[in-house]
Amino acid sequence: MTMLHAARVDLRVIGEPRLLAGLDQGRVDRQRHLWTHGAQPDLTREAYTHLAEAVGLRGRGGAAFPVALKLADLPAKGIEAVVVNGSESEPVSRKDRLLLTLAPHLILDGATGLARALGAPHVLVAVHDPAAATSVREAIMERDDGLAIEVSDTPGRFVAGEARAVLSALEGGGPAVPPGRRILPTRKGYHQRPTFLSNVETFAQLAVLARLGSRGFSSTGLISEPGTQLLTIDGAVQRPGVIETPTGVPLEAVLKFSGAEPGPVLLGGYHGRWLPRTNALTLQRPDVSAGIILALGSDTCPLGEVHRVAQWLASQSAGQCGPCVFGLASLVDDFDRLVKGDPAGWHDAHRHLGLVPGRGACAHPDGSARFLASALEVFGEDVRLHLAGGGCGRHVKGVLPVPGGAA
Repeated sequence: MTMLHAARVDLRVIGEPRLLAGLDQGRVDRQRHLWTHGAQPDLTREAYTHLAEAVGLRGRGGAAFPVALKLADLPAKGIEAVVVNGSESEPVSRKDRLLLTLAPHLILDGATGLARALGAPHVLVAVHDPAAATSVREAIMERDDGLAIEVSDTPGRFVAGEARAVLSALEGGGPAVPPGRRILPTRKGYHQRPTFLSNVETFAQLAVLARLGSRGFSSTGLISEPGTQLLTIDGAVQRPGVIETPTGVPLEAVLKFSGAEPGPVLLGGYHGRWLPRTNALTLQRPDVSAGIILALGSDTCPLGEVHRVAQWLASQSAGQCGPCVFGLASLVDDFDRLVKGDPAGWHDAHRHLGLVPGRGACAHPDGSARFLASALEVFGEDVRLHLAGGGCGRHVKGVLPVPGGAA
């Protein structure tokens, strides 16, 4: 186990570093990138598909969609663009912006290599973090890829990181919100043309996979999904930061490695789910699709923390559908009453949680409902104490990061 310090974010490695290789000295320029990783191989579309299928590579964003299936869904010709989704708007996650800032050439290798294989003339990098955007632009000046590579600044709102919201921002034809229609970018993406879109870590993994091949890539991690993964860990931990681990590492090992306090754990960020600390889970997709682990600890009021996050989630609505606009607002009120000991809040929360999922224009109401429903399940004893009228006896310490400091 090793520890690195870079860009004011602690980087740690369990096993051997791949994505984080060479970052102990800060941003990796072109020369040091080639010295660390070697030259980028020129592969065909068939080769990328075969490699992704051989190692079971899944997207490293929230959906964890198999990369080989996404490639297979693209037409043989007419692919317009390869899009790197760097709009990492989840408040806790740091892994993608860290890669863009410190290892931009690894991301560009994955994106440009795939673009050439697909015959796509454009590579578009959507970034909402100014430092990350500057780093990528500098990296483009250090390269000669023979492709049109463009970096676009995108809003930092939560729903602006959804794939179709990113495409809307890149096209400049409207606000960066997900449209009501759910059409895959592989069919109608950038300017309504077939597009390969994935998040930052996915392209970094493709760059590593292209160099190592399926056998070398599979020398660590699970048999079913080999390789490494990036995890952002925060909350009630002594050593927050970004960790690279083999896939399949036990959750408890990561928590101990980070000095997590005893208590429940949120896996997957604010669209994820709560788990009791005793859960014997190994970290792999889709359970750890967003790569986020939040330790709550035992000294704060769990329901109060959840209510703070619910307020923020409701504020991030794109305002396009009732389940999001009215459903999330109702759930905020439900949890507020529940925290204050009102049994009607508990009943209304369960009722509204049954009405929200599956009806929204995007995944935001579904993910928010999943987060809140799992809280009611895992924090059952705290619910009982609050409904008994005395509360749990703990103050809300703000362990869960909320932009803007929701009360």
